[in-house]
Amino acid sequence: MRTYIGHQQAISAEDFAELALGTPVELWLGVEGETDEERAAREDAARDILAAPEYCDLPDLVSRVAAEAIEAYAPELFNVIKLPRPARRRTSRKGAAA
Repeated sequence: MRTYIGHQQAISAEDFAELALGTPVELWLGVEGETDEERAAREDAARDILAAPEYCDLPDLVSRVAAEAIEAYAPELFNVIKLPRPARRRTSRKGAAA
């Protein structure tokens, strides 16, 4: 099955996330072996992106992408079963006041 975001085909999970978010995943997660200076530059770029008006809904978009990925690859995580509530115990308030 092929997955397309707009006119681009997402071949891997990383492609899907990058196309869905509009930014490279590495920008948010970092890369193995990055220096402190590289990390600081990456975080500055991420802050600049989050400050832009077109990305004000990015947290909601990330949540939606994560939920869609869970639904596609691990739907059993959404199988929620209501647990029965324990019966309330009524305490008697009758008694002699001393």
